[in-house]
Amino acid sequence: MSDSKVYPSAAAALQGVVADNQTLAVGGFGLCGIPEALIAALRDTGVKGLTAISNNAGVDGFGLGQLLETRQISKMISSYVGENKEFERQYLAGELELEFNPQGTLAERLRAGGAGIPAFFTATGYGTIVAEGKETREFNGKQYVMETALVADVALVKAWKSDKSGNLVFRKTARNFNPACAMAGKVCIVEVEEVVETGSIDPDQVHLPGIYVDRIVLNASPEKRIEQRTTRQA
Repeated sequence: MSDSKVYPSAAAALQGVVADNQTLAVGGFGLCGIPEALIAALRDTGVKGLTAISNNAGVDGFGLGQLLETRQISKMISSYVGENKEFERQYLAGELELEFNPQGTLAERLRAGGAGIPAFFTATGYGTIVAEGKETREFNGKQYVMETALVADVALVKAWKSDKSGNLVFRKTARNFNPACAMAGKVCIVEVEEVVETGSIDPDQVHLPGIYVDRIVLNASPEKRIEQRTTRQA
């Protein structure tokens, strides 16, 4: 089996793919399951004017927070600001465009984009500012708001394990948003902690088939920073 999907570094995996003014779907949930090596390599490319679709923007100085500090992101499509002070500051100062989405709506917009569904109706957000300017419709006596799908030029995702064909296995909370982001990207680059031979992953254990994955990069020892460390009092 060819190893053509496996690249020697995050920088190499991004080469010839990322460019100014692209839309990127970036997986992860808080700091859990983020493609940290790919994000750092993206920062080093210097590309700018990016629209980032992600549940949040990491924290100050880590994850997507790095790209906010370097002003490479001009717009965020996300559902949570909370832990990133620079994100909050740029938004309130009018320096960063923000498209807020309810979290489940954001996940479904990505899933719809990957499935080729252009739009869908949801009851979430009806009657609030979320629905302003959007089509609404009644079904079975209940009001719904139409949301459009999200498709990205590039998806940057994190998985636990991949085979050389790109069949992916995620671990626990890292399954939040990563599979949907991968499906929604026209080009998908995945960062993994282990690469194994094709055929060595039980097909029943594959969370995302390799048909969605274009490039793989190994990061065997990610930092996995903890966002909010809470310990029990002695």
